Amino acid sequence: MFVSGLNFSTLAQRAVRSHRALALAAAVGLGALFVAPSYAQGTKIGFVSTERILRDSKPAKAAQAKIEGEFKKRDQELQRLADSLRSEAQKLDKDAPVLSEAERVKRQRKLQDMDSDLQRKRREFQEDFNRRRNEEFSAIVEKADAAIKKIAEQQNYDLIIQDAVTVSPRVDITDQVISALGG
Repeated sequence: MFVSGLNFSTLAQRAVRSHRALALAAAVGLGALFVAPSYAQGTKIGFVSTERILRDSKPAKAAQAKIEGEFKKRDQELQRLADSLRSEAQKLDKDAPVLSEAERVKRQRKLQDMDSDLQRKRREFQEDFNRRRNEEFSAIVEKADAAIKKIAEQQNYDLIIQDAVTVSPRVDITDQVISALGG
């Protein structure tokens, strides 16, 4: 059935689009109604950089040192394996012109096996390192969140934002959070 040259499904699609637009406009308008009065009343907003907290705070530095200490031996072993692989590859390159085909293929396979083993160990190392780092840093994030809540309550913040694209230094309270975490 046609209505003014348009079929029913086309009219339905247009109605849905216009309702979506109206709904979006209404949501934006309602949001403005709720936000505008709070700005008029002096909303206090703060910002915290999680990246800085996880990089500059004492607990973060201590956690990083602890993790590096835990993984130092494995890292040195990986370095030793990489050096050995590099040495064997250089030796093969040097000896290749005088090696028999069978010996050259045998040494190439050995190098491939060494490389595969090294890559596997590096992957395992990275996975274990990341898991351990996440464990340590999640505890720091929990402490930071508690410090942020305490600062918000004590200083009457209405809103504290973490990790924004751009921030005015006057609302950045990251240093206060770092101090609350012990420096």
